[in-house]
Amino acid sequence: MRSSPKPASAKPRRRPAQSALPPKPYHHGDLKRVLVDAALQLVEEGGAEAVSVREAARRAGVSPGAPFRHFPSRVALMTAVAEEAQRRFRAEIDAALSEVPDGDPLARFRSFGLAYLRWAMRNPAHFEIISSGRYFDHDQATELSRDNSELIGMTEHTLADAFARGQLRSPDLKRVQVAGRAMVYGFARMNIDGHFPRWGIAEADAERTAEAILDLFIEGIARRPGTA
Repeated sequence: MRSSPKPASAKPRRRPAQSALPPKPYHHGDLKRVLVDAALQLVEEGGAEAVSVREAARRAGVSPGAPFRHFPSRVALMTAVAEEAQRRFRAEIDAALSEVPDGDPLARFRSFGLAYLRWAMRNPAHFEIISSGRYFDHDQATELSRDNSELIGMTEHTLADAFARGQLRSPDLKRVQVAGRAMVYGFARMNIDGHFPRWGIAEADAERTAEAILDLFIEGIARRPGTA
């Protein structure tokens, strides 16, 4: 059964908005970093639509014109936000992979997928920015593009290693890779679009459900012991 299309007004679920605090005066340091952090906080509270250069400046405690030497437009600021969100996403994946031995590529593939799902569900507004691509300038987001290419190459190498070690059933590694991407991305989008309640998935069970469906996928692509 297919779920009904999401309403046009569906938006990522946000963390509960906290009481607005007065901006802290900015004195010295990395203003660019402070502005990106302020914009990330705005994303968490109200989604990408809540971000403006002026509001980020207010949160940073600087004059409205101060940020423009770093970010001449909202798109420029959102591009920096997307790259920082991607950096945090990549850090989550790298941390997960560091706990899995190199000699078990299928386990590494599973760990990669689980890190993807956990980060996406814990940071839905940030995931929305980097996955939809509607809020930033791709031509300027060179680090994000490079990181995406590296992650794709990592999964290709991991699956090729798994096949070489006899862990996979199918030699069509590209389809396995695309199917895995579709599965984790689709589940993360179900969370953002508010589909879980209609499928009977309680918020408290979402991560356990993610791990369970990932294990079903791994079981489907793994070569069974004793098969040629």
